[in-house]
Amino acid sequence: MSRTTRRHIWRDIGVQLPFLAWLIVLWMLLWGQFTVLAFLSGLVVAVFVTRVFRLPTVELSGRINVWYAALFVVQFLLAMFRGALSVTAQVFDFRRQPGAAIIAVPLKYADDLIMTHVSVVSSLIPGSLIVEADRDRQILYLHVIGVRNRADVEKQREGVLRWERRVVRALGAPSQYRALKADERAAKGGVR
Repeated sequence: MSRTTRRHIWRDIGVQLPFLAWLIVLWMLLWGQFTVLAFLSGLVVAVFVTRVFRLPTVELSGRINVWYAALFVVQFLLAMFRGALSVTAQVFDFRRQPGAAIIAVPLKYADDLIMTHVSVVSSLIPGSLIVEADRDRQILYLHVIGVRNRADVEKQREGVLRWERRVVRALGAPSQYRALKADERAAKGGVR
């Protein structure tokens, strides 16, 4: 094996390693277990999926903000807890049926990777589920429960857009992060 071939193999492993790690984390979340067995089975599944279903190499942004990523994880866990409590309260409220709606959320900063992250986060929080993703127009369609009026729908839509901003802050591409910061500065200045 030549030196160039070895260098390409290590580069491919370096590019795919974050993707493999994310697949393992998703596997462990899916099973709700953070054990050695769940990790090892997730590793086997991740390697199998990436080797058998040869997808194009995922282009990661190369940017991870550790502070925003840690903040994202804490906010996500709190949102899951609040969502579980909200859904439980709606289930046991026998006086009325919880309202439901399908809402469209046009994303602003999303590429395929950000759109996928926002979709996964939105589906993992109890009370909402992604039913369709329009990749070309960057629109997510969600089924949400607990909506009774237009204000509730707008609150749900703003919640998804907030998750998009959080994902961009944590691991968006530098251009996405700059666009987000420019929009935040414009909103503070009242330019919008």
